[in-house]
Amino acid sequence: MTTPSLIRTLPGRSYTDPGLFRREQELIFERLWICAVRTTDLPRPGAFRTVRVGRESVLITRDRAGRLRAFLNVCRHRGAQLCTEESGTVRRSLQCPYHAWTYDLDGRLIAAPNLQRMPDLDRTERGLVTVPLREWLGYAWVCLADDPPSFEDTVVGAAAERLGDAAALDRYRTETLALGRRIDYDVRANWKLIVENFMECYHCATIHPELTDVLPEFADGYAAQSYVGHGAAFADEAEGFTVDGSAGFGRLPGIEDSQDRRYYAVTIRPQVFLNLVPDHVIVHRMFPLAPDRTRVACDWLYLPEVVASGADTAKSVELFHRVNAQDFAACERTQPAMDSRAYRDGGVLVPSEHHIGSFHAWVTDRLSGDGGV
Repeated sequence: MTTPSLIRTLPGRSYTDPGLFRREQELIFERLWICAVRTTDLPRPGAFRTVRVGRESVLITRDRAGRLRAFLNVCRHRGAQLCTEESGTVRRSLQCPYHAWTYDLDGRLIAAPNLQRMPDLDRTERGLVTVPLREWLGYAWVCLADDPPSFEDTVVGAAAERLGDAAALDRYRTETLALGRRIDYDVRANWKLIVENFMECYHCATIHPELTDVLPEFADGYAAQSYVGHGAAFADEAEGFTVDGSAGFGRLPGIEDSQDRRYYAVTIRPQVFLNLVPDHVIVHRMFPLAPDRTRVACDWLYLPEVVASGADTAKSVELFHRVNAQDFAACERTQPAMDSRAYRDGGVLVPSEHHIGSFHAWVTDRLSGDGGV
């Protein structure tokens, strides 16, 4: 019996239904580790960032000892949002703008109007709600689950499994790199469409001419993530991972010969894409805002001396910025059809998209509540 070459996708309502989106927020984004901020975005004590994680606003700050802390961004008095700005710096404490309840940078309640009249107020019990936080690759990762899954298995292990070598990612020393450029994209598409697009290259010959010039095997629809350990080879005439194939900034220290002149892509579910090339690293972080809207923050990371020197990274940034713009436009073209009766039962995956089928199975398992990772 012949094995079918086509695999069914998720049905269209999976990308549009508000109820399903709420379940995804609850069972995926509020139960797994989420890459929230780059640690250098919080350079000193009192610096803070607010990040949307699932349905919650999470406040990340650096305390007086220099440690990163994460809390739900909710005052324990009457529930006002503590920090209303996306980023900022406070001097010594966090104060609610509604009734001036004041919290230390470690989350303890330290002051409130007429506090002496409330002798039964337990300052420890009424401190900010702490969110577990881990640092990896130079980013702060947070998890809203009451019992977070193993960070080593679900995050670090996911990258090692894709690359086939636990040390392969370590050689890029991403935590030591400096932010050269950040671009935020507001994508009018469901988060799963963005993940699916990133995972396959069946579309590359159609919409990514600059990328396929540098990585010619992508023109044949061959995805970088098709099998463990594979990195797409640069074209013979390409000197670097730039929009015109011109030279970049030299190999990162620690990169082995086997990793040179190759591009590696890693998906860390549910919301991180890592793009590894010899002279820099590109990190995507996705934050779903609605069934048809996703914010994507994209960081280009280089050696600190490259950034400090004022080197022109424009050609380096431009290549993947074009890829992003092309990909997100494709996702936005797809989103309206998810409501069409023509896509009610979904579409199909061709053989080169088989790993998207695995992603769909993972989403389905998570929504069934079985807790699979």
